[in-house]
Amino acid sequence: MIRDTSAQDAVIAAHPAHQYKKKAAWIGGAAIAIVAAATLFGTWRSSEGSVSAARIRIAEVGRGTLVRDAQVNGRIVAAVSPTMFSTAAGPVTLKVQAGDTVQKGDVLAIVESPDLTDALKREQSTYDQLVAEVARQEILARKQKLLAQREADVAEIERLSAQRTLERYQGVANEGIIAKIDFQKAKDALNSAEIKAKHAASAAALEKDDVALELKSKINQLERQKLSLANAQRRVDELTVRAPVNGLIGTLNVQNRSVVQANGPLMTLIDLSRLEVELEVPETYVSDLGIGMNVEVNFNGTTAMAKLSALSPEVVKNQVLARARFEGQQPPGLRQSQRVTARLLIEEKPNVLMVARGPFVESEGGRYAYVVHDGVAVRTPVKIGATSISAVEILSGAKQGDKIVIAGTDAFENAQRVSINK
Repeated sequence: MIRDTSAQDAVIAAHPAHQYKKKAAWIGGAAIAIVAAATLFGTWRSSEGSVSAARIRIAEVGRGTLVRDAQVNGRIVAAVSPTMFSTAAGPVTLKVQAGDTVQKGDVLAIVESPDLTDALKREQSTYDQLVAEVARQEILARKQKLLAQREADVAEIERLSAQRTLERYQGVANEGIIAKIDFQKAKDALNSAEIKAKHAASAAALEKDDVALELKSKINQLERQKLSLANAQRRVDELTVRAPVNGLIGTLNVQNRSVVQANGPLMTLIDLSRLEVELEVPETYVSDLGIGMNVEVNFNGTTAMAKLSALSPEVVKNQVLARARFEGQQPPGLRQSQRVTARLLIEEKPNVLMVARGPFVESEGGRYAYVVHDGVAVRTPVKIGATSISAVEILSGAKQGDKIVIAGTDAFENAQRVSINK
């Protein structure tokens, strides 16, 4: 049997100095613990509750430049996106498919309209008939002018003949060779010839005016018919639908060889060289917006600058649609209807007192904030000015260097003082 070593053990008495040091250390630690407990008890008694620091977020008040902005959603749209329409009813033949790239002037579709084609043929026939009538009227005008001029010339010849006869009679009348009555007859014949010549000249002039007026009337009819023919030709030409700009075929509204109605949509053409951003702006920001305002557009990890170019006057579902146009060259890689985010740069305020933005703005309505002093968050009245996506302007209630609880204040339950535990 093996015995233990108890017979070999010996009791050694502690040194008096060592016992004193151990006792002193215990007393000192106890005193420190009592002081800390008293301080913690005092803090706890002065506050209405306590919250762990891990449950809240604290930010320091500082000075800087506050940029008032608004984060909105948007999508890429074509600045020029014409819709092609059918100008007449009839079957349509499509020459393109959705997604095809076309150039200006390319044929997109052809609409068949026998009525317009027949109308063009009738207008053409009428035009050709009037052309022939105008040519015939020109010939008649020349003929009537010649006839009138001939009569005037004959009358003038008769006048000259009567004048020469009278001159002969005057030469011998004084010598008594001819009877006086014959002399008077010659004189009357001259007067009659002069009157006939004068009337014939006037009639010739009137005949010229008459035929000129008739010819002008026919020419006016021809011009009117020419306009009618051009209009009929235009309507027939519009049956061939052509691309007004370079672009991409978007949506086809009809099937190939289907019958379309007059003024019915055929397809949409998208001009990808001129894209804009359509923004969905909450109506609360509308009063601060203005044409020409800077906009930061973010897409695919890229930021591009744009300017506000249009603002809708209508509010739909608490939102207002706005258009922003890219500055300079259009960024590459954009697609129609692509979703993007945008930042509206409303105002820039330098050297203001501000703090990081957090849920405390909404939870307290911007009227109160919890300012931290010596580990205690005190509910303090504040006045908030301009706000941005990331910062809030402090007008009163806090000074530079103060720390404010910007998140997690819902756990405070509107208490006046809350202790923050490490």
